[in-house]
Amino acid sequence: MAVRHRLIEAAVADVWRVLADPARYSDWVVGTSGSRPRRGNWPEVGASLTYTLGIGRWSVQGRTIVRRCEAPHILELEADSGRIGTARIALEVRQWGDNALVTLDEHPLRGPAGKLHNTAVDAVIQLRHRSVLARLAQTVEAAPKGTREAV
Repeated sequence: MAVRHRLIEAAVADVWRVLADPARYSDWVVGTSGSRPRRGNWPEVGASLTYTLGIGRWSVQGRTIVRRCEAPHILELEADSGRIGTARIALEVRQWGDNALVTLDEHPLRGPAGKLHNTAVDAVIQLRHRSVLARLAQTVEAAPKGTREAV
């Protein structure tokens, strides 16, 4: 299981605002582009969005479904990457002084990725998490302060 955390210099509400916006998904999730709602009201349980998942010259349509949501602190997702399989992605957002501490926990769940899961896969996921959390922090912290309001 790959778990990583990052302190984001913004309020919990500001982090949640980005996580709760399906159009911003590809701003912080590495390898995705063109995110758009597919079903339901993101981030309600059962809601989903689609996007293009690209690795080098290879690309596939991906889909992510909300499995658990306790706004503004917990968002658990199942990302479906087609033939690769699915992954469980859990984000926890905690108040840390005036800032937010975000913990990202991900592991392969179904399909070939789940069956081949090992410590080497976790190492690759850890590298990806660094980028995901850095992009999330950049997206949240770059928002104009005038747009930050309570959730």
